[in-house]
Amino acid sequence: MPSHTHIVTTPDGLEALLGDLEDESAIGLDTEFMRERTYRAELCLLQLTTRRGPMCIDPLALEDLRPLGAALGAGGPAKVLHAGRQDLEVLAPLLGSVAPLFDTQIAAALAGFPAQIGYAELTRRLLEREVPKGQTRTDWSRRPLSEAQVEYALDDVRHLLPLRERLLGELERLGRLAWLDEELAALTALDVVTVDAERAWLRFRGVEGWDAGRLRLLQSLAAWRERRASARNKPRGWILDDTVLREIVLRVPRGRTALAALEGMPEGVVKHSGDELLALIEAAEMPDPLPPLPRRERPDPALVARTKRLSEAAQGVAQGLGIAPEVLATRRALEEVAGGKDPAEVFGGWRGGLLVAPLRAVG
Repeated sequence: MPSHTHIVTTPDGLEALLGDLEDESAIGLDTEFMRERTYRAELCLLQLTTRRGPMCIDPLALEDLRPLGAALGAGGPAKVLHAGRQDLEVLAPLLGSVAPLFDTQIAAALAGFPAQIGYAELTRRLLEREVPKGQTRTDWSRRPLSEAQVEYALDDVRHLLPLRERLLGELERLGRLAWLDEELAALTALDVVTVDAERAWLRFRGVEGWDAGRLRLLQSLAAWRERRASARNKPRGWILDDTVLREIVLRVPRGRTALAALEGMPEGVVKHSGDELLALIEAAEMPDPLPPLPRRERPDPALVARTKRLSEAAQGVAQGLGIAPEVLATRRALEEVAGGKDPAEVFGGWRGGLLVAPLRAVG
């Protein structure tokens, strides 16, 4: 069994830990969660670290985590995470606002490290410490946790505060703290709790050029699936697979027989949800016969050439700064400029200050 000195499993233990956090200015956080069988990620373990060292909190053993939210929520100490987007999704229902926030991966990218550098690699490079890897495939919902699992979890936060200090020092030296503030403000502003069902269709790629009717149907089907997955707390794919949903939109079946004949369509979906799906198809008011699907056009050579020139200009700026080009400008953003948008419309903040003039100069 894991040592009680490393993991909090009782209300009294949680109260004592929260008392120790009152004078902390920064707290490292990480989570272990499961979402393979659910729509919402299920928090299985919360790790935190302070100047006193790392600890784990077992949310499966504690019925009331509200005191934790009060201690770590908005206005509390800086929350330090690494690549924290998914952790924020898990923590937001518990903590509410996570501001102030510090993400060591974002800070590292601005300091010249690879854009997606992992925690272990950053720790090795900056602190010359090795982070063991041994429990990456563990089931964190199973109890009891072993000593090895707890040690692995503790290692995931053990170095966050030293990393923060080193990165803050480096960014101050480079004059990039304002860049960091801008990036962290954008991350804090992300709505990681609420998924707008009416916008769920935007997850689908390759729909450019589809007719208005198919786009209406895609939106209504994706929204229906999102609401059902949320209500049942099941993964979207368990309600209706992406491939099958796309097939419905492309083929537009008009009856149960046609619906059941779609490639990959499960019998259970037709049996239990067929009428709802057909009602959504009818409500989309698709014409008969259907408009032809757009042919995949060859990329416009002039657009490709201009995107390449813009990319080369952005890469030159990034190289001069010693940062990865993708940190400065994504390909999609450069394609927008190549398509006719002014760089100032696409790039704002610190990126705009660096890129607008060089990209305009490309012509």
